[in-house]
Amino acid sequence: MSILNDISENLQKGKAKIVKELVQQAIDEGIDPQEILGGMLSGMDVVGEKFKNGDVYIPEVLVSARAMNQGAALLKPLLAEAGAVACGKVCIGTVQGDLHDIGKNIVKMMMEGKGLEVVDLGTDVSPETFVNAAIEQNCQVICCSALLTTTMGVMGDVVKAAEAAGVRGKVKIMIGGAPVNEEFCREIGADGYSPDAASAADMAVELCRALGQ
Repeated sequence: MSILNDISENLQKGKAKIVKELVQQAIDEGIDPQEILGGMLSGMDVVGEKFKNGDVYIPEVLVSARAMNQGAALLKPLLAEAGAVACGKVCIGTVQGDLHDIGKNIVKMMMEGKGLEVVDLGTDVSPETFVNAAIEQNCQVICCSALLTTTMGVMGDVVKAAEAAGVRGKVKIMIGGAPVNEEFCREIGADGYSPDAASAADMAVELCRALGQ
């Protein structure tokens, strides 16, 4: 359907106003909201791939994500009416002692672009807050971000807090941020590390699917 291609292409260019108009037009034409969402998600997939490959940078991703959010806002009530279910639910935050949030916000947008429901816990989040949020909100994945070497150790405390709460088998823990790597992920017993936002979104979807089976 050409209107869905138009939505995808304009979203890739970050043209929020046009995306919003096209989404409204598609709704008025009676196109299934899930199909319209699919058009937007395919656009974000392209942006995610380009970001991974270094063909576009953070500003372009943010502009596309903004366009995605504006279109999604029109669809949300219709999807809720239709009983559409997100492909998973995650909570995300920057760990205790760390106030950086740009990376976290980009990961959140990428995850929402993949159809995940994301609970944003903000910055300076304690291990207990991560775990309590996952339990109360029924999240399958906890995503921890850190930009400082002095705070990355808190990620290990999140893993321990999940174990202490008895939910380690039900909740996966992902970590990311500049000082973090695969080796550190294994060291603290987390379930996944991702070097960039697009890969993080893909991994979160896979972890949610694995838990849903």
